[in-house]
Amino acid sequence: MNLPNKLTVFRIILIPVFLLIMVLPLSWGQVVWAGTTIPVTQVIATIIFAVASLTDLADGKIARSQHLVTNFGKFADPLADKMLVMTAFIVLVRMNAAPDWVVAIIMCRELAVTGLRLLIVENNGKVMAAAMPGKIKTTTQMIAIIFLLLNNVFFAAIHVPFAAIMLYVCLFFVIYSGIDYFVQNRDVFSDGFK
Repeated sequence: MNLPNKLTVFRIILIPVFLLIMVLPLSWGQVVWAGTTIPVTQVIATIIFAVASLTDLADGKIARSQHLVTNFGKFADPLADKMLVMTAFIVLVRMNAAPDWVVAIIMCRELAVTGLRLLIVENNGKVMAAAMPGKIKTTTQMIAIIFLLLNNVFFAAIHVPFAAIMLYVCLFFVIYSGIDYFVQNRDVFSDGFK
């Protein structure tokens, strides 16, 4: 197994660690930062999420630059991203830190695009690469999640709802990139409209 694939597997392993730290009733104390109190478990889980997010950036760059792109990587990398992001958004809804309707739209888009990817592979054997709007979507999701997990601590003192702003920027790119993927690949459905 090459390094990019090891990073992807590591990201997948971090998902249940992140989830357990967020949902188990652990009491490791509190941290006060900029007048905001955050449970230590939430800070640790945020660090785990951030590390997992960085592996997403690293595995793709390494795979492309060193010509280590594999079918496993093409399959597992986007799956790991979706699993990480969906898990975090479910936790955020549980914490009342993200609106459930926003998370529902994000999850529906992820499932729809995953289905589209499967159809494309079935029709022509090629894995649909992520386009720029999809990459922006992933980046804004991960940034929004980090700030939502930290209760917007860095911007709370100046009363800027950065986490919420990033969540709605993310929502825009979720919708835009989802529509873009379907428009760009509409020929996959041509047999259904004969």
